Amino acid sequence: MKRTPTTEEREREAKKRRLLEELEDTWLPYLTPKDDEFYQQWQLKYPKLILREAGRVPEALHEEVRAAFRSLHARGCLFRDLVRVQGKDVLTPVSRLLIGNPGCTYKYLNTRLFTVPWPVTGSDAKYREAEIAAACQTFLKLNGHLQAETVQAWEQLAARERADVDAVPVCIGPDFPRVGLGAFDAPDEADIRNRSAYNVTLLNFMDPQKMPYLKEEPYFGMGKMAVSWHHDENLVERSAVAVYSHSFADPEEESEDDPQLEGRDPDIWHVGFKISWDIETPGLAIPLHQGDCYFMLDDLNATHQHCVLAGLPPRFSSTHRVAECSTGTLDYILQRCHAALQNILHEADNGDVSLKSLEPAVLKQGEEVHNEVEFEWLRQFWFQGNRYKKCTDWWLGPMAQLEELWRKMEFMVSA
Repeated sequence: MKRTPTTEEREREAKKRRLLEELEDTWLPYLTPKDDEFYQQWQLKYPKLILREAGRVPEALHEEVRAAFRSLHARGCLFRDLVRVQGKDVLTPVSRLLIGNPGCTYKYLNTRLFTVPWPVTGSDAKYREAEIAAACQTFLKLNGHLQAETVQAWEQLAARERADVDAVPVCIGPDFPRVGLGAFDAPDEADIRNRSAYNVTLLNFMDPQKMPYLKEEPYFGMGKMAVSWHHDENLVERSAVAVYSHSFADPEEESEDDPQLEGRDPDIWHVGFKISWDIETPGLAIPLHQGDCYFMLDDLNATHQHCVLAGLPPRFSSTHRVAECSTGTLDYILQRCHAALQNILHEADNGDVSLKSLEPAVLKQGEEVHNEVEFEWLRQFWFQGNRYKKCTDWWLGPMAQLEELWRKMEFMVSA
């Protein structure tokens, strides 16, 4: 059955059409580090975007993360997702794998991904191969490092705001100029840690040489996009996002004196940022080299959009998020099922049931849970086939349990 677009999706598409109509055949301006006003613009309009160059990450951790990426890729653990975009089902050009807290899921573009559990305390996850277990352990370790970096960045920003300092370093690197803060509504320490408590990471991989049909960036003329302009979905409000980037090999740097190269270097991967639906403020295209990390703090993900601009070499990334899991964990859906089944008064051996209540509100709630477990969990999981079996069998038991609960709810509907 064809899905009806939501009000938010229709409004977003209308804004996009109006923007493209207003632009006609012209490009909006954007800046790269070659432009004199690049850092000033970053300071004024993108103060909650933070870059940490590769040197901030211990070299031993770099090596572990690279090995983990290669190990998962070699074992075919990353998959292109079939997602719903503007009413059409399309395969993402990027291959992905979700790793995170056991029982968590993450939903984007109407597709629910299920975590391959990383080995947190109390986890009983079993992996298909020792190398997969080692990779999950590595990304848990990277998660801890990025979480600490995020908390530190929050605290630095909050401290400078309290001290009313106008220009503070948020970009740290040996050859990278320092960028100021701007206005910032500083959260308290507990809130900072909650907004930095990454519970999942979405791994991404793409080889641009095998994707000749990548879309052109439509507003600024930035070149080929691996990921189109978007806000990250399904996140705790005002929570941070941390991204670790690893390209197979950085191309040789372009010459700043080369008059043939204008705008961003198409051989180097970049992340693009713009203020949502703003045609006055220049966008930014920030080059990403091996091991660089960038962070989106506070409401940046809500007020700005970002895209990923393809370079020449293949690239991995690990994107750490605080997924909004209030309705997206195994515990949540099991509790919903058990609550709905409380309306069963008697269950016969043949499956026939009698109900305690025939009140419309009670019956409606039971049917809502019945649909939720079928369409949001069982169909989403099995639609994606056996992809999770390549890594772990962790979800197979819970899915069998949910199927059994669904069958009981089927009998409730019949009753």
